[in-house]
Amino acid sequence: MYGQPRERHLRTISFFIILGLIVLFIMVGFITSSESKYRLSSSMLHEWITSFSTEALVYTMGWENPYFTQVLPEGSEPPALSSVAFQFATSVKPGDIRSLLGRELPGFALYDSKILIAGEGTDYTNLPNESAPPVEELLKERKVAEEQLKVSDPQQPIAPPVQTTNGKKVVYIYHTHSWESFLPLLGLEGSKDTNKASDGKTNITLIGEKLGEELEKRGIGTQVDTTNIGSVLNNKGWDSYKSYDASRPIVQSAMGSNQDLQFFFDLHRDSFREKVTTATINNKSYARTFFVIGKENPHYEQNYQMATELHKALEKRYPGLSRGVIEKQGKGVNGVYNQDLSPNSLLIEIGGVDNSIEELNRTVVALAEVISDFYWQAQKVSAE
Repeated sequence: MYGQPRERHLRTISFFIILGLIVLFIMVGFITSSESKYRLSSSMLHEWITSFSTEALVYTMGWENPYFTQVLPEGSEPPALSSVAFQFATSVKPGDIRSLLGRELPGFALYDSKILIAGEGTDYTNLPNESAPPVEELLKERKVAEEQLKVSDPQQPIAPPVQTTNGKKVVYIYHTHSWESFLPLLGLEGSKDTNKASDGKTNITLIGEKLGEELEKRGIGTQVDTTNIGSVLNNKGWDSYKSYDASRPIVQSAMGSNQDLQFFFDLHRDSFREKVTTATINNKSYARTFFVIGKENPHYEQNYQMATELHKALEKRYPGLSRGVIEKQGKGVNGVYNQDLSPNSLLIEIGGVDNSIEELNRTVVALAEVISDFYWQAQKVSAE
């Protein structure tokens, strides 16, 4: 008598379990197949996962299987349980004041980047800052003294390249913050107002064009975009934080019209002053570089590998030129930087507001050397 109701009850439960699994699989498929910048994510779960060191996680797994701890470096010690419990309960990481202040001071979380490779003098007090001046400053085209753009120490000519890309444009250079300029180039050397280091015409695009020329000299076909992103933002009524949305279709259009493009470099200028952004190498001053990786893109590992190789190559030839490699993610920053468009994509900071055209050009030559070496080595590997 009671068998049929119970059987129907079990069938109902089974139906809803199966339906729930189907819905779950559909949702997972939708989330994982969507474009990375639009995927759903749990910020709380993400913070829990990323706030603990790799060693701590390995030690945790080692409690169940001691085999895992064999990969840890010599001298490594398990984390204190009290410290782990405190961090888990409060989200404050002992020894890292940023984990506390980033939640208490407005705007402080913008500096919550992670140093992947620290160059000489690099720490969490001098990481690149993405702050932008008001839109009206972005659109200004200041009268520039022509002598400011002249190079007093022209580079030595180089021999014709042994190999070339045979007319193919394989490198794409663009400038999401095209207004970023340099005080000496604008005749404002020594100005205390860093917001004045912006211009709609005389700006970082000149450095991009120079890098393109140097790569061409080394046989690497290069396409350089000099779009005035400030004007694009103004025409759309967007604020400067939307600049990556403004530059994205420009890159996508280039990719669509030229299938040969393989490497993409977004050139920027840091807002720090001369002391941080300048290095003296062999009695000559250079504008220092910084490689920035967006952690929230599917090509993160490949982008990181390329940045690491370029950093090491610069350090080998020009010790102190590279400030290092950092990753950015989370609230207040873009976290993708259009690097999801290609596994060979980087954001490169070149110099700061005080660097001169001579310093910038020396650095561009150094970058062209290591990028060309990296490119030809990659072609050699792919051909094997």
